Amino acid sequence: QVQLVESGGGLVQAGDSLRLSCAASGRTFGGYAMGWFRQAPGQEREFLATIYWTSGVRYYANSVKGRVTIPKDNSKNTVHLEINSLKPDDTAVYYCAAGSVLNRRLNDWYARASQYDYWGQGTQVTVSS
Repeated sequence: QVQLVESGGGLVQAGDSLRLSCAASGRTFGGYAMGWFRQAPGQEREFLATIYWTSGVRYYANSVKGRVTIPKDNSKNTVHLEINSLKPDDTAVYYCAAGSVLNRRLNDWYARASQYDYWGQGTQVTVSS
């Protein structure tokens, strides 16, 4: 059992940077990939980035590559999402999720929301122009 709590969202201006956090409890991140998704009103949940906790391998969505990084703090069981050059279109609820890396048959499973086992409650990010 894993519990995830996102934090760090808020109201920011276009061009600003923001650092979101996802704190995990219940179990170690070992054996999991930690993903970040976002969902705007009326839109599908969109994959942003993921990190394989043990290996540190990272994958990024093409839509945000170059503006997003996903560092981790092993001592705090926390993964972050750093977003640069924020745009109004970045306005959404941002979620972190955990998915087991074992027995995966699809190369891109980490980019699919339905493949993750645990989800946080989300944190709102609003970007004003």
